[in-house]
Amino acid sequence: MRIAAMTMLMAAPAYAQDPPLEPPPERARPAGGDGWSVTIGAAPVLTPAWQGSKQVSLSIFPDLRIAYRDVLFASVPEGIGWNAIRADGWRVGPLVKLRFGRNERNGGSPFLITGGSDALLGMGNVKAAGEAGGFAEKTFGPRDRIRLRAELRQGFGGHRGAIADVSATYRARVGRAILSAGPRATAATGDFMQTYFGIDAGQSARTGLDRYDADGGLLSWGVGGTVVRPLDRRSAITLFTSLERLAGPAADSLLIRERGQATQFTLGIGYGFRFGL
Repeated sequence: MRIAAMTMLMAAPAYAQDPPLEPPPERARPAGGDGWSVTIGAAPVLTPAWQGSKQVSLSIFPDLRIAYRDVLFASVPEGIGWNAIRADGWRVGPLVKLRFGRNERNGGSPFLITGGSDALLGMGNVKAAGEAGGFAEKTFGPRDRIRLRAELRQGFGGHRGAIADVSATYRARVGRAILSAGPRATAATGDFMQTYFGIDAGQSARTGLDRYDADGGLLSWGVGGTVVRPLDRRSAITLFTSLERLAGPAADSLLIRERGQATQFTLGIGYGFRFGL
């Protein structure tokens, strides 16, 4: 699930589920330097131990981001991307993301502090995966308060499926705080679904769960929100949360029906400090 927790960590979404901490709109403005900016921080996050888990775990995610003006960006939750097109509220470009692996012993968070889950015992481990593709984003409305975003990525490594994320976000200021919230949804091909929610003959023998061949389709839908409170020109505290529901082939898997749950909730708070290079 780690992409979703990390995505909200900035969102996210769509870690592992995807995303959560969405950065403030000013993220691209360098705090001094020659166009380069770096943000460092950390965020304790309460999240399902794995995508579909009913056990909650506490992890502390590091937050490191590097950006060059409004052109290049790099971080674990947002991936590595290039705003190749920047005009009339549009941002379009290539994107590469990391999806952390899944460990059958505890769920697999590399930043786990406490919690975890043993519900995956017998399912085997899933290696970390890269996801390469592109994104398109459009902001509009008074003060660009509305943002629509879509991503399409192809996996390699731990899974070889394709993933599509879509989201809509409304942003507003209340005093010094920046609030944002909106719906999101994720769809995936059968290769992705089978990797994380399918049950093959070997897994069935080890777990006692019936075999299940997962098809492609809607993976999840839900809503997320963030509150960013700047402390000064260089630092801010962010509260983020999401409520998502697994759907289609993922929700129908016996792994979810007998050992997990379809409703997934994430809550976290993060601190970040930005400086220029």
